[in-house]
Amino acid sequence: MPQTSRHFAIIGLGSFGSTVGGELARFDNHVIGLDVKAERVNAMAEKLSQAMIADARDEAALREAGVGDCDVALIAVGDDMEASVLSLINLKLLGVGEIWAKANSKAHHRILSKLGADRVVQPEEQMGLHIAQMLHNPFVRDYVSLGNGLHVVNFRVPESLEGRKLADLDLMTRYELRCVGIMRGTEFVGRDGEACVLESADRLLLLGTRGNLRKFGASL
Repeated sequence: MPQTSRHFAIIGLGSFGSTVGGELARFDNHVIGLDVKAERVNAMAEKLSQAMIADARDEAALREAGVGDCDVALIAVGDDMEASVLSLINLKLLGVGEIWAKANSKAHHRILSKLGADRVVQPEEQMGLHIAQMLHNPFVRDYVSLGNGLHVVNFRVPESLEGRKLADLDLMTRYELRCVGIMRGTEFVGRDGEACVLESADRLLLLGTRGNLRKFGASL
């Protein structure tokens, strides 16, 4: 079944906020975007359900914009800690059910968390860590953290493994890893327990801890 459309408020329409807001609107959600700079609001006016000049430090302005009726709000003004903190307080006062916030430092992260933000993100730091992982091992195409120390990593099969059966890698015994899928182009061709012969440039989707994934990557 298609997912039900939701109502979002994006506080701050800089690069981060406008990207998130534009994508949410593209998924047919109702998105209200607010910023104090007219040029940012004008740039997003045709992409969002509503885009308006408003100062999120003013509770009345948020109420008038209809932010209190939104399911989720994202505070995307991480470069202005005062505006970020006051926006969070006002969103809590308006009763917004779920609040995400951008932070630019660990101290900012702690403050927003203590004030009740449901999720605090540091996009630059998180993207930096993500890119470093891929730069460190050229066979890592991408990865996703699942929590509890587990990750799913997309490994490109090197030429040295071409022609070998997946079972021959003995992933569980040697590395405590599960293969949740093998992709060949856009085709799913196998997983753990299947007699699949690997080809160069296949992609292994492996589930395990960071340490075990790193051990496997170093063996390639």
